[in-house]
Amino acid sequence: MVPPLHIPSRIGPDEVDTARAARRVPLWCPWPQLPDWMLTGVGWAGETPAEAVATVSACSGPAPLGGPADVVLVAEEPGVGLGCWFAGIGGTDPGPVLAAAVSGQVPHAKIIAAGHPTPLWSVPSVDDRSVYVGEAKGLWLYAVAHPASAGYVLAEHIVLHDLTESRPPELVYGALSPYLAAAG
Repeated sequence: MVPPLHIPSRIGPDEVDTARAARRVPLWCPWPQLPDWMLTGVGWAGETPAEAVATVSACSGPAPLGGPADVVLVAEEPGVGLGCWFAGIGGTDPGPVLAAAVSGQVPHAKIIAAGHPTPLWSVPSVDDRSVYVGEAKGLWLYAVAHPASAGYVLAEHIVLHDLTESRPPELVYGALSPYLAAAG
């Protein structure tokens, strides 16, 4: 069972600062932001941000193949299930589907998370999204792209910054992501 999920109804510096209290779980955000992309939501799973066992953030911008794109990033402790829920895969742990994706395969995406090269593997999901899973800072990292073709954004040079460490004052904010609004 996923602990209580908290998604603020709007996004801005104050909401990010509230979610930043989840210091034991990273709150990922691409930084620098991709051109014309913005942060469109944050949240945490747990009674309070300080007790969070998972965090979620969303970014929106133009898709590489045209049209709009949303990417939801989830960091979680093993067995929480929030990432699986956003990904549309069963269970509370991506281990079984990730093991099949990793077996003999080179990573499908390579990003930088907290200054470290981080491989991600594409895992099977529902048709309306593409899902990549890996590990960063000893926790699961999910990148869930909507629509599925938006997953090509991970072919860009993506650097993830942990907002629990600092909040860049230059962050650009947009309207709350519909993928977080539906969850909150």
